[in-house]
Amino acid sequence: MSPPSATTDAPDTPSVWWRWLLIVGIAAGILAVGAPEGITPQGWRLFAIFIATIVGSILRPAPAGAVVLFGVCAIAVTGTMTPADSLKGYSDPLVWLVLCAFFISRGVMKTGLGERIAYLFIRALGRRSIGLVYALVGTDTVLASILPSNSARAGGVIFPITRSLAHAYDSHPGVTARRLGAYLMVAVYQCDVIACAMFLTGQASNVLIARFAQEVSGVEVSYTTWMVAGIVPGIVSLLVVPLILFRLYPPEVTHTPHATELARSALDRMGKPSRGEWMMLLVFVVVALLWMTTRWHGINYAVVALLGVCFLLVTSVLEWDDVLADRAAWDVFIWYGGLVRMAEALGETGITKRFAEVAASVTVGWAWGAALIALVLVYFYAHYAFASITAHATAMFTPFLVVVLAAGAPPKLAVLALAYASNLDAALTHYGTTTAPIYFGARYVSQREWWRLGLITSLVTLAIWGILGPLWWRLLGMWG
Repeated sequence: MSPPSATTDAPDTPSVWWRWLLIVGIAAGILAVGAPEGITPQGWRLFAIFIATIVGSILRPAPAGAVVLFGVCAIAVTGTMTPADSLKGYSDPLVWLVLCAFFISRGVMKTGLGERIAYLFIRALGRRSIGLVYALVGTDTVLASILPSNSARAGGVIFPITRSLAHAYDSHPGVTARRLGAYLMVAVYQCDVIACAMFLTGQASNVLIARFAQEVSGVEVSYTTWMVAGIVPGIVSLLVVPLILFRLYPPEVTHTPHATELARSALDRMGKPSRGEWMMLLVFVVVALLWMTTRWHGINYAVVALLGVCFLLVTSVLEWDDVLADRAAWDVFIWYGGLVRMAEALGETGITKRFAEVAASVTVGWAWGAALIALVLVYFYAHYAFASITAHATAMFTPFLVVVLAAGAPPKLAVLALAYASNLDAALTHYGTTTAPIYFGARYVSQREWWRLGLITSLVTLAIWGILGPLWWRLLGMWG
């Protein structure tokens, strides 16, 4: 997932200054309360800066990357950590993994491989409107197995094709929206959220979530673990959700034979796969295979991604200017590296441990199953208050995981439940993640309908992932 976009307000507008005052006021208020017994003044300052940074990423008086950079700067300026320690997150291999995956994503878009895959799916499945959704979603899901930018996948590759298909059937915003476009927009978006949940690379903050999980619980969620645990509930969700939406929000056009012709024409125009596409496909397959077999060869995930980028540069699939020009990748690098270090350092202060002790007293007498269900639901529907998966997970994942663990839930079950919920909750609103404004902004679906369908979809996916998921994970021996 790309980070939240900057506010549309000019930097000197009153609303922006009030946001900055609120952020600074929150930090000052925390400092004024004073550190609890057993917490050092430096640790408490770090907590104040971290909370202010999270609030800043929600209020967005500046782009998310800039807000995190201010936080990193504040940590160093106040002497909370040394400059070297403050910047340590930018040397973390996981941060480089995400950066390199964005560069690989750029290669997929530049060569046209993603578009070709989409048209191949449409040619095979696109004779009915629901088949079109499965084709588009299938493309997005395949790309999600290695590309962490859902805005690049669903926004850059899938959305233009989706809109073109709607236009091909004379479906435009307004009177003709329900002919086909409205169904395509809402169904493809809802399934993109599921694709985000299925892979560690589904969107950028999944790697951050995995890091939080390891720091709090000691549970390591590798690429393979995340994929294997998510594949069964994910595939079932991808099959069921388009059908549910077809019943609730049916298109007027249900047979779409012209879509296959459109796909054939597009593939004819594209011609045979170019050398760049073949090189890109090779990298795509090899990198994914190496990620899935890390325990056998021992090569770090980030090193595998770096090798993939180097290969693309050597073969001229990517130019160095392409790497330098990828603003989204470098933006993610800035906010992700900063947050990784802040969260890691916060865990070393003892504040998380203190929170666990307090949480344990609150949940005394609760069965761990009841605590897990209740807290996952609260965590899930709290996303109505967030316009970013990253901001939501950074603010709430660690404390909610601590509470669930304190109630006695099996660590791996708790980690997986919250990790997948962190993605699936983006289904709720038209601002739930970066791609939501893109699909909603096409103006085929009203806000009321978007929220209604998002709520219903959330109930379906929660039922699938909340029942089938734990059964599948138990069968895999992940808990119980």
